[in-house]
Amino acid sequence: MRRFYFLLLLLGPAIFPVVGQSVVNVPNDTVLTALMQKYKVLALGIGTIENDELKNAKVLGELKSGTPAPINAIFQVASLTKPIVEMTTLRLVSKGLWLLDEPLSKYWIDPDVKNDPRNKLLTTRHVLSHQTGFVNWRWLHSTGKLAFDFEPGTKTQYSGEGLEYLKHALEAKFKMPLAAIVDKYLFKPDGMKDTHFFWDDSVTTDRYAIPHNKEIEPYEIRKNKETSAADLLMTTISDYTTFGVNVLKKKELSDKIWQDMIHIQSKDPDAKFGLGWEVFNHLKGNEFALVHGGSDPGVRTIIILLPGSKRGLVLFTNSDNGMPLIKDIIRAALDIGEELLERAK
Repeated sequence: MRRFYFLLLLLGPAIFPVVGQSVVNVPNDTVLTALMQKYKVLALGIGTIENDELKNAKVLGELKSGTPAPINAIFQVASLTKPIVEMTTLRLVSKGLWLLDEPLSKYWIDPDVKNDPRNKLLTTRHVLSHQTGFVNWRWLHSTGKLAFDFEPGTKTQYSGEGLEYLKHALEAKFKMPLAAIVDKYLFKPDGMKDTHFFWDDSVTTDRYAIPHNKEIEPYEIRKNKETSAADLLMTTISDYTTFGVNVLKKKELSDKIWQDMIHIQSKDPDAKFGLGWEVFNHLKGNEFALVHGGSDPGVRTIIILLPGSKRGLVLFTNSDNGMPLIKDIIRAALDIGEELLERAK
């Protein structure tokens, strides 16, 4: 299962003019509310970054029909879980506590691949650049088990299983759960006090943006009790935009790791993965973009970071209808929005 482009579903006709390069020009609330009604999206979270600082964070709409969404609404953000784990890992590498190119077999070998010698080749670099050889999830494989489709590092194939593999290795090395590792090295240093890997007493339905289908019917809430390294993170728009700010500021990253992160790793000409991010180079104004998206039932999310102009845009929705809304906002808010979407074809 090849999923190179997190922006593929965003394509469509532009409805807004582009703006000056130094700002993020989000439409006003009246326009946004009209678009939400048009696309049948109940809740929308928007975070903007300018000059490497959180410019604005707001939430519009409803958690569910008839329940207004507060500014601290908690959204499930699907695969935006991955950048959290990936940036934590890169901080560990920058501190000399973890090695990017050390075989993960030193700490963990999944039972499904213990007899495959390719497990000795798998490294963190392969995981973060989606070159593990694994499908997205093992149950999607023809065998129903985790298996290498190719030698790590030779091709690109988007894989949540790769992040789960890394989770086990990190937990074995540091002798603590992944959630505790991330809390120590990212959440606490960055002041992310309202971001959660699983449901506990701090996550309540009274501010949870319940995922909805295309008919605006709520999905059953997935109250996961275990930490996934690839999916199901719950967070607020303020917390996650703060995370984006600190990525742009290169917080706790060495210069070498930053350069590795923004450099496309794969030899596959169709792939654009650096370490943890899709990288879009040579945009207008000598700009480049770091992008990650998320999609689960009733969830559509995205983060776009523009290191050249010190800008960023984070968008959360609680709807299967979220992508058309997201694409309109990207085009309105970013002068390179149209170009970025075209490059994602």
